[in-house]
Amino acid sequence: MKRISVLATLVLAGALTVVVAAQQPASPPSVDTLTVEKVKDNLWVIRGGTSGGNTAVFATAKGLTLVDTKSPGWGQPLLDKIKTISDKPITTIINTHTHYDHVSGNVVVPASVEIIAQENTAKRMPLFSTVTGRGETENVFKANPGKGLPKRTFKDKLTIGSGADQINLYYFGPAHTGGDAFVEFPALRVMHAGDVFARKAVPLIDADNGGSGVQFAATVRKAVDGVKNVDTIINGHMPAQTTPAEMREFADFVTDFVAHVQAAKKAGKTAAEAIKTWTAPAKYKDYAAPDAAQATAWAQVIFDETK
Repeated sequence: MKRISVLATLVLAGALTVVVAAQQPASPPSVDTLTVEKVKDNLWVIRGGTSGGNTAVFATAKGLTLVDTKSPGWGQPLLDKIKTISDKPITTIINTHTHYDHVSGNVVVPASVEIIAQENTAKRMPLFSTVTGRGETENVFKANPGKGLPKRTFKDKLTIGSGADQINLYYFGPAHTGGDAFVEFPALRVMHAGDVFARKAVPLIDADNGGSGVQFAATVRKAVDGVKNVDTIINGHMPAQTTPAEMREFADFVTDFVAHVQAAKKAGKTAAEAIKTWTAPAKYKDYAAPDAAQATAWAQVIFDETK
């Protein structure tokens, strides 16, 4: 009886520990939780910051160009971390797409910094409030009117700088959102793919902001085939870089996933049933299983696009 009582006490203590841990607030923004990795000469990736997207820092003769600026509240810690890399001024920001975890740090940079985005992204940045499958999201631009928004846009391609400092920006069509930019550093043979290739998993298809499940894989293939002489991919949220071969594999994964969802619709199943019956083929062994609720919302996007 005594042993049962002790065991019950330990179980209760463990349960209370879990509850207390769950109630602890998220760590406040801090420069100490951001990490820096040198990718190539004059190019670094800064990771971390409450699921914020991976920020690229590219040093040019004129100053620093950033690709994406993380989540709300993480702008200043990001700037502080950048100072440990270089004392050059930030001259340019490129936003790969409109989501809060890639653009929110824009509002803390000086007004002299040039901010660039694909034209569809630029239109959505001051307006977005939801993400398909995620619900309501914070829009820092509504609380900071006129700050941090793009003043330079492009439709399909834009080149800035030249020689070792050249950066090429591309738009290949809707995928994660309706304005996903691919950022190439040709002298270094590196491309930042943003969240079009965020991780090895079912992709987030944000129809609320122009994304497309049916066109997703084709957009990935256009990028990996259209931007030649690249051997390193910086991804939206991965802990390490990937390769063009892995990006092609991701396009195949998306194709297989979309085909499964479309077959489920044809068979009269619901989007939820499509996700419940989805199992990634064995060749994608290192791909994560999807969150059922979120993936159901993304499968519904494919349902809605499939006539």
